[in-house]
Amino acid sequence: MSGNLKLDMSPDAALLARGAAWRQALGRPVVLAAVTREGEEAMLLAAWARHAAASPKPLLVVVPRHPQRFDEVAGLMTSAGLGVVRRSTWGDTPPPAAGAADAWLGDSMGEMPLYYALSRVALLGGSFAPLGGQNLIEAAACGCPVVMGPHTFNFAEAAELSRAAGAAFRVSDLDEAVRVALALLADPARLEEAARRSLAFAAQHRGAASRMAAAIDEQLDS
Repeated sequence: MSGNLKLDMSPDAALLARGAAWRQALGRPVVLAAVTREGEEAMLLAAWARHAAASPKPLLVVVPRHPQRFDEVAGLMTSAGLGVVRRSTWGDTPPPAAGAADAWLGDSMGEMPLYYALSRVALLGGSFAPLGGQNLIEAAACGCPVVMGPHTFNFAEAAELSRAAGAAFRVSDLDEAVRVALALLADPARLEEAARRSLAFAAQHRGAASRMAAAIDEQLDS
């Protein structure tokens, strides 16, 4: 077996570097709701209101799966009482207002490595409603531990391998997901270990494309 091609990816280095720089400049922890789907944001915001009262309060970053929902999700966040800044309103460097906001809306395309590098932990969109989950492989390759819900049938193998490797955590719903994410933020040693395991998991399973190419070459030469 050559391995799973879905695990064979390398994030954009420039986006990783930018996300890491933003993380350092912020000086506060970030929880990412990654690639969320309809219905999940309302549950997330209710859970966030119940549990995210730490000081300094973590920054919540929400990146919806579908761009046509950006305005809708911005409205949900504002209605929940959050001071929201949209990623689309600045260029390479967040303005001071962004650093002081309660939450960011990730209304940009092609920047997931940036968001993962910015964040200490990610909640996996699509896994808290029966939608099959989103790709958690990119998060692992960026060194961002993932908290996932019960619905990961679109990426069942990767989800189980990641959980077994200590790079992801399985929970029953978004309320538990927020509590687990905040508990990780409160335990830096555990969080750093999860980040290390994420990178190790991604590295361990990388290389399927080259192995497959070598196998094809071998067959052609035989």
